[in-house]
Amino acid sequence: MLQLVWLRDHMQYSNTMAQWLHQQFTYEFKEQPLANWQHEFAEGQANGDWQCLIAIENGQLLGGAALAASDLPARPELGPWLACVFVATHARKRGLAEQLIEGICSQAKAGGTSTLYLHTHDRHEYYAKRGWQVLECFQAWGKEQWLMARKL
Repeated sequence: MLQLVWLRDHMQYSNTMAQWLHQQFTYEFKEQPLANWQHEFAEGQANGDWQCLIAIENGQLLGGAALAASDLPARPELGPWLACVFVATHARKRGLAEQLIEGICSQAKAGGTSTLYLHTHDRHEYYAKRGWQVLECFQAWGKEQWLMARKL
């Protein structure tokens, strides 16, 4: 049975989720070794920097998404952020990403957030179809990025 749960309550999946993110977003982690990111990500579950909602099924991690306090160093005035959206290849095409994203949006709204931000280099059309607005395009990590926001 599919469950969406908070990683902080299932920390046995933390290193795997962090590794997936490190591999998926290599351009962002070029300067940060995997072990350092795994430590930061695990700490972020407790201190609120990286509140990750994960999808698990029959004890298997399928993916996750995070409510991040800060996700774009060049824009410290913005936040919180939808970040770290990733679904394992074998679990795609099931609507999991959308469920995880909506879970993060609900958590942010319940916490009093009225606007959530994200940045993406390749999925801006996906997010636009789901109510996110492009605020600007910019260059970061050697790629064109879209800064987007969604009113909650």
